[in-house]
Amino acid sequence: IFFVFFLDAIPSADQIRITPSLKSQKGSVWTKSKFSFENWEIEVTFRVTGRGRVGADGLAIWYTVDQGLDGPVFGAADSWNGVGIFFDSFDNDGKKNNPVVLVVGNNGQYLYDHQNDGAAQALGSCLRDFRNKPYPVRARIIYYKKTLTVMLHNGFTPNNDDYELCARVENMMLPPEGYFGISAATGGLADDHDVLSFLTFRLLEPGKPVEPADSTIPQEEKEKYREEYENFQQELDKKKEEFQKDHPDMQGEAADLFETVNERELRQIFEGQNRIHLEIKQLNKQLDMILDEQRRYVSLVTEEMAKRGTNTAPQAGQLPPGELDNIMRYQQEVLRHVGELKNSVTNALNQAAQLPGGATGSYETIQHFHEIKENLHTVKRDLAALVQRNLNAEKPKCPELPPFPSCLSTTHFFMFVAVQTVLFIGYIMYRSQQEAAAKKFF
Repeated sequence: IFFVFFLDAIPSADQIRITPSLKSQKGSVWTKSKFSFENWEIEVTFRVTGRGRVGADGLAIWYTVDQGLDGPVFGAADSWNGVGIFFDSFDNDGKKNNPVVLVVGNNGQYLYDHQNDGAAQALGSCLRDFRNKPYPVRARIIYYKKTLTVMLHNGFTPNNDDYELCARVENMMLPPEGYFGISAATGGLADDHDVLSFLTFRLLEPGKPVEPADSTIPQEEKEKYREEYENFQQELDKKKEEFQKDHPDMQGEAADLFETVNERELRQIFEGQNRIHLEIKQLNKQLDMILDEQRRYVSLVTEEMAKRGTNTAPQAGQLPPGELDNIMRYQQEVLRHVGELKNSVTNALNQAAQLPGGATGSYETIQHFHEIKENLHTVKRDLAALVQRNLNAEKPKCPELPPFPSCLSTTHFFMFVAVQTVLFIGYIMYRSQQEAAAKKFF
């Protein structure tokens, strides 16, 4: 299968750079001939890399009736007839839901809503950060029995089979014949969009006989394509030599303008460790606030017990001394659990500060951060059990003493502690999701 490239696409021996990391670039690569497969599968391996934390605009994989050689939709034509799988890097609508992978179908009559990131037109989507990954990102797109399935390899591991489901669209009618293509575009921000491989497979139903291939390329045409490729390779080598002769002073400077893969990975590891360090510090401050609040409640209850005295019989409507002892015991259990959590966070903070700058240290930091989340869930369950135990007990009436303007019941107190703990845990989980959606490397 041979491809043709257009606009700013730059082919080389081992990959095709659809767009370089320059502003306002567009490029695309399309198959030379149409395919007439009833069921098919494609596997695309690519990289999207850039220096900034935010990139633009994105990359698209196409199956359309016509070749979309140029246009506003990630470097390809609008109003296409077929399907496009979009890897959108830039957040046009400001909803903080990018990078995102979208499946958008079209029958040739609709324009793509680029300003709203095609949210209302997407048949399926998933939030995935595909920029600046240690290994190439892989997309496996399967169209079988009118069902389109998109599987993604996140590029974190070298295992080529480490795919996860992104989207599935059922009852999807696609044209019986079409071109496969891939395009990309940049805007005010820019990324390098590189395609390393593009594999196409024909799928057959089990037990169905294999039909003879009518589209077998004749030997003469194969020789023609091979000769064309060799001529192209020679021409490319000539242009490289001419450029080196015409610009001998730029050969050493060009290498200094861009960071290497190892330098980028080290920078991402240090940035990730720094963000984890800051998050743990913030968590430590929140735990200090909870401890101070709990100590204040314990001191209030202790003062109340001291004022009443241990030998004084309780008046009507007042809490008996045994009930106050239970409150103190529950408070001590809460303080103990929160103290253990604070010690765990402090230890994690010290370990994060002493971690080396290698990839293994970053992985251990992430694992420890997950352990902290598990400890938070454990504290949440313990607090819920304490509240449930208190709710099952007999509810005493609050004392109405003239010196005290108000009284804190046991139920209200533990409800307040539970709500405060749930809000705090929700805040931590929300921040973690925001960090993942904002493409930060952990």
